[in-house]
Amino acid sequence: MRSPALRHVLTHLITPLLMCIGMGLAYMGAFVTPEPHHLPVAVVGSAPQAKVFAQTVKDTAGDKLDVRTVATRADAVDLLESRAVTGAYVPSAKAPELLVASAASDMGATAVEKVFTPVAAKEGLPLKVTDVAQPVADDPTGQGLFFLLIALSIGSYASVAALGAAGAALAMRVRALLALGVSAVVGGIGALLAGPVFHLAHHDLAGVWGMAWLYSAGILFIGVGLHTFLKRWTTLTMMVLFVMLNFTSSGGLFRPELQNGFFGTLHAFWNGAGFVEGARSLLYFGNDGLARTVWTLVVWLLAGLVVTGIAALHERPRQARHAAGHAGTATGTDATAPAALASADQSATRVTDEEAARTAEEEVEETVGV
Repeated sequence: MRSPALRHVLTHLITPLLMCIGMGLAYMGAFVTPEPHHLPVAVVGSAPQAKVFAQTVKDTAGDKLDVRTVATRADAVDLLESRAVTGAYVPSAKAPELLVASAASDMGATAVEKVFTPVAAKEGLPLKVTDVAQPVADDPTGQGLFFLLIALSIGSYASVAALGAAGAALAMRVRALLALGVSAVVGGIGALLAGPVFHLAHHDLAGVWGMAWLYSAGILFIGVGLHTFLKRWTTLTMMVLFVMLNFTSSGGLFRPELQNGFFGTLHAFWNGAGFVEGARSLLYFGNDGLARTVWTLVVWLLAGLVVTGIAALHERPRQARHAAGHAGTATGTDATAPAALASADQSATRVTDEEAARTAEEEVEETVGV
């Protein structure tokens, strides 16, 4: 290719094209064909008939369902509130009942209802559906927390682009302090959206803000640290980590039991799942499972601090050379001839212009992801 300008443009088109491929694979792979995959359900009853019925359901469903039996309806409710099962079927000769917890997953509750409605229909009986944990009326599908996750994520990784490109001349400790402050602001915006604006959280708003701060800080520190090494490829990396793999495995739309094993595995330890499941624990399930999800966010934050610390050590020699260069210039100023000063000024101007051009180019690259 003879044209350097055309080659330059084509090189820069690699990033958006990779984003297109990655987003398509991630979103379509995670959301297009949801189906039960070892979906945990329970059958209520201790009599032999209940165990036979449970085994029949399991044999019919195959790998789609994991079926257990529990002795009482109260035991089934406890399992639903701890999110150990997605639904519980209470057999009855007159009025069979299906227990669900739609606050844990509206899609999961719908999937369980589709499984057991035909079972009751075969007996010629209507199925009563009881929701033991409903989301608030302002968020009837329970998916508001997923969209809150999107807002927090975009605010966080877009801030990484700003800190990386515009703040590259700052010392790492300054960028780290800015990341800490920005994450607090992003968390505050999230709390406002969840509380006064859209009323997703009718209580424990401070807890929602705290988790949002942890979540955002983890992303920001990882991004600020990675920018030292990846430069203009940072945004693509951040989108892979905190959009493509993050949104799809968060459980905000589909619980892992309705996805393939890859996204279900990520759900166990990814930070987006930590935030969504933690917020659900806080708002709907009496803090059950909250500690584990908070620790998930803490581990991601610690990982970000480690990456930022490594980046700071990597930048230290460069900053030392930069400082030495300034000191040398200041020392030699009095003994330098006017012509030499002019030459030095021109050289410094060229270097500054080159750095500005590179920074502008990075900003263009990083803005693509925003």
